[in-house]
Amino acid sequence: MLSKAAILPLSCSLLLGACATMDQADQTSTLARATLSDAAGASVGTVRIEQSGTALSLVADVRGMSTGQHGIHMHTTGKCEAPGFTSAGGHLNPTAHQHGTMNPAGPHLGDLPNITVAADGTGTLSAPLSGTAATVLASLFDTDGTAIVVHAGPDDYKTDPSGNSGGRVACGVLTQGA
Repeated sequence: MLSKAAILPLSCSLLLGACATMDQADQTSTLARATLSDAAGASVGTVRIEQSGTALSLVADVRGMSTGQHGIHMHTTGKCEAPGFTSAGGHLNPTAHQHGTMNPAGPHLGDLPNITVAADGTGTLSAPLSGTAATVLASLFDTDGTAIVVHAGPDDYKTDPSGNSGGRVACGVLTQGA
């Protein structure tokens, strides 16, 4: 049996160990990032792919954009040639699903919720990504990379292949690592 003098240090050690484990589970790491630029080349925001535990998310922060909702998607090619950003290709779709969370044959990996931009031109989006870090990163960093594209209008979450979200107004190429 342990003496009272031994119980206190043991209890403290167990408590500190539990706290350290909780801190590790709460840590968020950035796996990829992009700087969004508009057609004139001005920086209008950033995007990060983050991992917390086993959960992945895309976090976007924009500024200097028009008020309202904008479609935002991951696109198949890591290339952002202004002014139209068509070099980014179509939506990232490694599983050959149709577009949209409201489409019974969707969604695909490139689908994300709309980002809402306030009257001051800023907006933030945090959206969960499906899949393990290994499978998502393999899709994002294939031979031609991945671009993040912000569109002029809102995504309707059902129209295949693009969500009827209008022209491309900002684009950024994802790069791996923090």
